[in-house]
Amino acid sequence: MINNYSKLLLLIIALWTTFSCSKDDNLNDLNETLFVRHKDADMPVYIHGNASEKIFLIILHGGPGGFGLAYRANTIKSDIEKTCAVVYFDQRGSGMAQGSYSKSGISVDIMAEDILALVKVIKHKYGSDSRFFLMGHSWGGALGTATLLKNQSDFLGWIEVDGAHDPKGMYLEYISNFKRVASEQIEADNSIDFWEGVIDLANNVNQTQYIQEDFFDMNSKAFEAEDQLVNDNVINNEKDDGNNTVFKYNLLTALWNKANTQSILNDRGLFRNLSFTNRLQEITIPALVLSGKYDLVVPPKFAQEAYDNLGSSTKELVIFERSGHSPMSSEPELFSETVIDFINQNK
Repeated sequence: MINNYSKLLLLIIALWTTFSCSKDDNLNDLNETLFVRHKDADMPVYIHGNASEKIFLIILHGGPGGFGLAYRANTIKSDIEKTCAVVYFDQRGSGMAQGSYSKSGISVDIMAEDILALVKVIKHKYGSDSRFFLMGHSWGGALGTATLLKNQSDFLGWIEVDGAHDPKGMYLEYISNFKRVASEQIEADNSIDFWEGVIDLANNVNQTQYIQEDFFDMNSKAFEAEDQLVNDNVINNEKDDGNNTVFKYNLLTALWNKANTQSILNDRGLFRNLSFTNRLQEITIPALVLSGKYDLVVPPKFAQEAYDNLGSSTKELVIFERSGHSPMSSEPELFSETVIDFINQNK
């Protein structure tokens, strides 16, 4: 919980940033911080880039419990921000977001409502003619899907990047995907001992039902396995353009938020029960589905599943051949080119 002084300070900042007017001649190079106050949470919003056409790309970070500015790197910063204004949002219970809510104040449903509240704040500040694209990476794929199922009318398009619209399905897919990728790598004579260990893990977890300890063992191994694929030159190393945005965060606050939010959502059955697969046909706005071919964290099966089930008449699936879970970092030029083309075609 935050003390009364902190609450007052956040309210003053939020009111000042929300009601201050941006001159039109500054819209082509925005550099602003706003706060969204919704249901007892104060959530920071960092907006950078070209808003001359009042087009805003809202990025929903991974996690749960990541932070928005982690995505302000590479070609998102250098290229996409030249095309539109990019909105980096710290979700409820993430990054530097604060609040005085109880555990019941963190749920997928409420967090989706937060995104719709964010749209209202941006419209209030920059005009009702503001237009939006929504991008969700990893966990952000689940949150973005939940948001669009509530209200997709404000969005020109949906971009799912290695998105977890079906957290419930990840447990069993981890097992089969580990076995498939490990067998391929052993056949290619790559790091045989490591990949035999991956197969051992996949064989020794419960094969039929979700066990939380097993799930997180496999989730951790997925990240480790992608590092091994980098070492074996199967996928590209993730590029680092010297992004120092992590220093804009109080790391103790961010880490506490992450641990707390993950614990609450896990207890609510995020990876045991949540799935939007059977409702994807309700999303009808243009859609771009992106995935790394070697994503072991959210396997590419889910990208194909999203593409096959989305109700959009305009949709595209792009697989990044040299990427794992984060193609925006491992193939940044192709990533930005693909996203910019989608925005230009649908704005």
